[in-house]
Amino acid sequence: MASLDDFSVITRRDEPLAPLTWLRIGGPAQRLIEPRSVDELAAVLRTCHELGEHVRLLGGGSNLLIRDEGVAGVVIRLTDPAFCGVSISGNRVKAGGGALLSHVITESAQAGLAGMETLVGIPGTIAGALKGNAGGRNGEIGEHVASITVMTSSGDKYVRQGDELVFEYRRSNVVELCVVEAEFELTPDSPDEIAERMRKLWVIKKSTQPLSFQSAGCIFKNPRGLSAGALIEQAGLKGVKIGECEVSDRHGNFIVTNPGARSADVLKLIDVMRTKVSEAHGVELELEIQVW
Repeated sequence: MASLDDFSVITRRDEPLAPLTWLRIGGPAQRLIEPRSVDELAAVLRTCHELGEHVRLLGGGSNLLIRDEGVAGVVIRLTDPAFCGVSISGNRVKAGGGALLSHVITESAQAGLAGMETLVGIPGTIAGALKGNAGGRNGEIGEHVASITVMTSSGDKYVRQGDELVFEYRRSNVVELCVVEAEFELTPDSPDEIAERMRKLWVIKKSTQPLSFQSAGCIFKNPRGLSAGALIEQAGLKGVKIGECEVSDRHGNFIVTNPGARSADVLKLIDVMRTKVSEAHGVELELEIQVW
């Protein structure tokens, strides 16, 4: 009979997850499993599927709030080099789902391939970026996808081509549990010019976002034609604090946490922000971060 004990070498029980997220808060994972190969990942997922275990995939932890009570079931991280490689051939860039988006941007720029530099400053992994179609006013990752290799919760692996994929504002139709690898088609350009564009975009981002604090990026999606940050600021919420978490005084759509912060307080602050914006503007804000 299938058993998760078969994967004890790559499993940690009751593993703290707070250090693995940007907010640095939240409880432990019942089981944290880090497969060492694609085949081992498939074997873990098949076993979880047979046992009816709930499985979540943890990427860079930059768009995530974990509840204080922690996460039941299995949390998988794709941190092994088998999932984090980046290779370049012509104008095509292949990247593992566990590769950091920042690393892929740098490698592409140094190879003289343009397109990904518009995503500079966005944290997280390739898998997370694709699922949420990471981007900003200068571009989105979905614009450059040629194909994605995915794996389902039952361990089946297959390739989805670009014409099968749909990318919209902060969402995509990549619903499979794991992105094993992605291939991007970029445009040749001068490495110096790409680097200069990256520098300018980084300066702008650094001046408007609390990058030196513990935060999870934007808390809410921008309503169509509007800025969630502006709505929050106009509702007088900048600097509002509950416990050891507060609305950033630099950007209204960010919550920063201080030592001693609790997830329950972040959730209360999110409710306050939603309520106040609804009362002031008649707009219902939709969460961009995930809550486990």
